[in-house]
Amino acid sequence: MPPVPSRSAPRQALALFAFLTLCLAAGGIGSFATISQIPTWYATLQKPAWTPPNWLFGPVWTTLYAMMAVAAWLVWRNVASPLRRPLFLFWLQLALNTLWSFLFFAWESPGPAFAEIILLWLAIAATIAAFRTYSLPAALLLLPYLGWVSFASLLNFAIWRLNR
Repeated sequence: MPPVPSRSAPRQALALFAFLTLCLAAGGIGSFATISQIPTWYATLQKPAWTPPNWLFGPVWTTLYAMMAVAAWLVWRNVASPLRRPLFLFWLQLALNTLWSFLFFAWESPGPAFAEIILLWLAIAATIAAFRTYSLPAALLLLPYLGWVSFASLLNFAIWRLNR
């Protein structure tokens, strides 16, 4: 690893705030694509019996976005450039995460959303592997996210199959 530039405590606090803001904003954008579809299109879909209640998704995603932000911040503290591979992968998976909400909900396309969520899962796994090199706690913070997206992938697939 190249040497990391010295970062003052105020700069680190500002960076943590920025990571939290960006991750929660991505969640907000995804929520924008989702929220109007829950009582309309999504309510009409056949869903497997193990589908969680709608109220659970908001708190889970908010927690995961906060954990993602802290993980990215931990890595940022240990890399010389915000465009290095681990953070590039982080931004890629965050963009894919947001895109999934549009594919599945706004564009009512569970099939393409399932294909995209597989790419998202791979991007998260690659991010975890890259983060591990710079910060084991950062990599561990992303494991619940990978677990939730694994579950969401199964749910997406089941909904797609039930509603073809």
